[in-house]
Amino acid sequence: MAEDGPAIVKRKSDHLEVAASGRADFARSTLLEHVHLVHQALPELAVDDIDLSTELVGKTLRAPLVVTGMTGGTPEAAAINRDLARAAQEAGIAFGVGSQRAMDEHPELAATYEVRDVAPDVVLLGNLGAVQLLAMGPVRALELARRIGADALAIHLNPGQELIQERGDRDFRGLRVAIGKLVEASPLPIVVKETGCGLSVEAARALAGAGVTTVDVSGAGGTSWVAVEAVRAQGGSDAQALGDELREWGLPTAVSVAACARARLATIASGGMRSGLDVARAIALGARAGGMAAPMLRAQRDGGADGVRRAIDRVVASIRAVCLLTGCARVGDLARAPRHLGAPLRAWIDDLGVAP
Repeated sequence: MAEDGPAIVKRKSDHLEVAASGRADFARSTLLEHVHLVHQALPELAVDDIDLSTELVGKTLRAPLVVTGMTGGTPEAAAINRDLARAAQEAGIAFGVGSQRAMDEHPELAATYEVRDVAPDVVLLGNLGAVQLLAMGPVRALELARRIGADALAIHLNPGQELIQERGDRDFRGLRVAIGKLVEASPLPIVVKETGCGLSVEAARALAGAGVTTVDVSGAGGTSWVAVEAVRAQGGSDAQALGDELREWGLPTAVSVAACARARLATIASGGMRSGLDVARAIALGARAGGMAAPMLRAQRDGGADGVRRAIDRVVASIRAVCLLTGCARVGDLARAPRHLGAPLRAWIDDLGVAP
């Protein structure tokens, strides 16, 4: 059911405020801290010679980082998206907008997603919910991506969030087939992403079977969108109670990365990524790049586009440092670097049979 314009603006504003505040952060970890890369005291490398470039959705990034989709649909969102995109363009990394459902239902909100005038070359990902894809079909979905000049279209999966959200979706049948039809019809690369609960072994296999080649795991350990909706719910409501009960629901990011890499999917590791070290650890598990949302939102609030660029530069410098300290001349070499997996992560990986 379509929302009216004021309801969308209120929901999107609430999402930004709650996510930025940290009130919906997971208490549990991503388990990335259990990826211990082995220090090399004789790396035989110079920092400036390390190659951080990587390929994603058919484009080359100067560093393995994505500012993942967060927002759109409000005046504040327009300013945020433009600052994030401008910084991503300067750094040579990828950037994704938030769900374009609001733009589809209310075309007057389209400008809040448009960033090409400030970031003409950024690798840009559009964004649409899988339930909305099922309802509208591939042609209309791809038109939304085309209207913002996207290089790829991300289809998001968020059953956990929807179950808590007032008037959220309750029927998730037929989504795999809808995604497969989109992949067949699309001239653009299709990325499938979760929204804070992670992608399981079974989901990774199903997506690979549908022809998907790139995913964003968005695992547990960062912002819990179940918790975001619980915070938004009316005090004492059933939705709030269910959200509070399930706020820690999801697959840890590190486990989800291993599962998707095992399915031979090009994997963006997001969900609780807070540093370049986190990104390097995820790449060691098989990720192609790391994705960050809340840290970049907070950087934008503190310092606009310049603040975001400083945050990106810190992350990139950290990835480069880890490459040096592990003797990796190219960032992709981290996947083959000596490492030790701590017991909590090893137990998950062994139980699920997804050893990287």
